[in-house]
Amino acid sequence: MDTETIANETSAKIAALNDAARSNAANYMATRGIMSLDEVTIGDIFVAVQDFRKFTEDNDPYGEHDFGSFTTSGNKVFWKIDYYTQDLSSGCDPLDPKCRRIITIMLAEEY
Repeated sequence: MDTETIANETSAKIAALNDAARSNAANYMATRGIMSLDEVTIGDIFVAVQDFRKFTEDNDPYGEHDFGSFTTSGNKVFWKIDYYTQDLSSGCDPLDPKCRRIITIMLAEEY
């Protein structure tokens, strides 16, 4: 098996875990800018993160589904997945079964 095949398989495994993590809002951390919006818009943003499927070579060059951007209600929104140990004290390998994924959702202007 060549290194490209291994990299593609690894990216596909990470992408599947990231997609599953996005389906659970308990993994979400929203910035002050997001939380300052009205409740309907916040709900729309959370649903858009859960449903995001517009991955391209430009926004997902490694195929890991760990970043997305979209516009809703006139707000440009970014979301990003980071990988931590269970106690959030340090980073973690995204394939470690104990890895905790945190999805940070922010307004693009907060980046």
